[in-house]
Amino acid sequence: MSKIYCCRNFIEICNVWCFSGGASGIGLETSRVFALRGAHVIIAARNTEAASEARRIIVENNPAARIDVLKLDLSSLKSVRAFADQFNSMKLPLNILINNAGVMLCPFQLSKDGVEMQFATNHLGHFLLTNLLLDNMKATAQSTGIEGRIVNLSSYAHHVTYPKGIEFDKINDEKNDARAYGQSKLANILHAKELSRRLKEEGANITVNSVHPGMIMTNLMRHSYVLLKVFQVATFILWKNVHQGAATTCYIALNPQLRGETGKYFADCNEEKTSKLAKSDELAKQLWDFSEELITSAQ
Repeated sequence: MSKIYCCRNFIEICNVWCFSGGASGIGLETSRVFALRGAHVIIAARNTEAASEARRIIVENNPAARIDVLKLDLSSLKSVRAFADQFNSMKLPLNILINNAGVMLCPFQLSKDGVEMQFATNHLGHFLLTNLLLDNMKATAQSTGIEGRIVNLSSYAHHVTYPKGIEFDKINDEKNDARAYGQSKLANILHAKELSRRLKEEGANITVNSVHPGMIMTNLMRHSYVLLKVFQVATFILWKNVHQGAATTCYIALNPQLRGETGKYFADCNEEKTSKLAKSDELAKQLWDFSEELITSAQ
């Protein structure tokens, strides 16, 4: 059974932890664990009512918890910018950023910015969010001497994608099969890889890693519930509960033994091998440039 690996000594000297998608599932559990260890948690969520209920549940069991809820719809670049402006105006330090929110196997649709919804939500929104909060993280790491950490929630599904990995010229392909989801999860790993390289190059005291939380039945799977429920019954031994699913995120974000470890992919609290495409420096750089172009064209 997986455990929640959290080091109290590390989190006690952290100031603020910002978390996208903390209203339910893994997000709710990770929020609970971080708050329990004294972190000031900012839950960034599209459904602020659900996030407020999550806050109420956590505070009910931990009256000392410091949790705030802010509006964030990752499928809308306008919403991402508004959230970043609001957060940065609060003048709070930022040590840890968890890019957790996502959608999976949803019916084909375009985001408000005209981008396929899974790619827009799972990658592009997090890409912009991270960039807009990065100066805060750099300043916090420099002023406190505490290593900043960014964690992207990816998936083993990054293995199930298109032959070229990312279909840059057909990002809005209406076939929208499982490979579109895998493409977005591959993008999470490539984003962490390229950002890690850039931060190391400039000497910033921030690490960036990606994780596979495991197979967990959460609201993420609402668009394919029946199919996945059948699959779960057939492969029950491989599935985790929500507490186990949050373990690797907590481990990567908090364990002091991982200081300086960056640009890696973890599962079950251990470094894990990625697909060949996820190892590509060229593809990571191409994705970075493509993402910047999409964001610029949407303005």
